[in-house]
Amino acid sequence: MSDSCEDIRVPGFGHSLDEALLVEWVAGVGDRVERGDVIAVVETDKASTDIVAERGGRVTEHSATVGTILKSGEVLYRLAADQPPHAP
Repeated sequence: MSDSCEDIRVPGFGHSLDEALLVEWVAGVGDRVERGDVIAVVETDKASTDIVAERGGRVTEHSATVGTILKSGEVLYRLAADQPPHAP
């Protein structure tokens, strides 16, 4: 049985900002996250911002390291989708 993984991309930061500095990973590789959980913290020249999960699953890979400048649309991490429970 294999998990379905999805690339999760860096969101737009608004106000014509298209990049931010990755300052912290809150969710580590292997961590289970729910929709709305904070995944990472980024900083623009205007503010510090939390990046939150849009869906639940397990983080399988980080695509950037702390200190990296992220551009909107780049892959940030990979998420293995939740599998429905199997009937006995």
